Amino acid sequence: MIAVVDYGVGNLYSLTGSLKYLGLETVVTSSPDDLERADKIILPGVGAFGDAARKLRESGVTDALYKQVALKKPLLGICLGMQLLFEGSTEYGYTEGLSLIPGTVREIPQDKIAPLKVPHMGWNSLVFKAESPVFKYVSEGERVYYVHSYYAADCAQYVTATSQYGMEITGAVQKDNVFGTQFHPEKSGDTGLRILKAFAEL
Repeated sequence: MIAVVDYGVGNLYSLTGSLKYLGLETVVTSSPDDLERADKIILPGVGAFGDAARKLRESGVTDALYKQVALKKPLLGICLGMQLLFEGSTEYGYTEGLSLIPGTVREIPQDKIAPLKVPHMGWNSLVFKAESPVFKYVSEGERVYYVHSYYAADCAQYVTATSQYGMEITGAVQKDNVFGTQFHPEKSGDTGLRILKAFAEL
């Protein structure tokens, strides 16, 4: 069973629909007991980092996430969910994250990517930086769907894939059993489904 963490941030319909399409037993939950029963955990999210971090802590699942990660259960953060895995974000001041992966989330600098615009939105190609089991059914160059204005920085040793958008954008990360994708697998067509399938097989 895959537990999708519901802490009041984002529409979970696309993600749960993709998991069910793959035939995967899925529960949307904020219950620590469900996280304990699950084989894998997905942390989704859209919106502002500070608001999401506050809601995540208020949901009461933060300690449960730490416990399950310590037990080596696979955890996948998606988009803002990936950003929350890091030490913190500079969005609207500095807000602490979960510190499961070293690094800081920073705004994409408009001056470095001109004439491209922030947010980074749309389809972009993957460039692999390191082997990761979530990419076992995916080839370098396949395209995935991004929507974000902030990116993970100071985390080079954990980066497994990037995309070019006027600069190198962190696309995916991994530290032991903790995984993250800045892009949305659930909005990335067949490529995204294969990434979710590989995660489910961990």
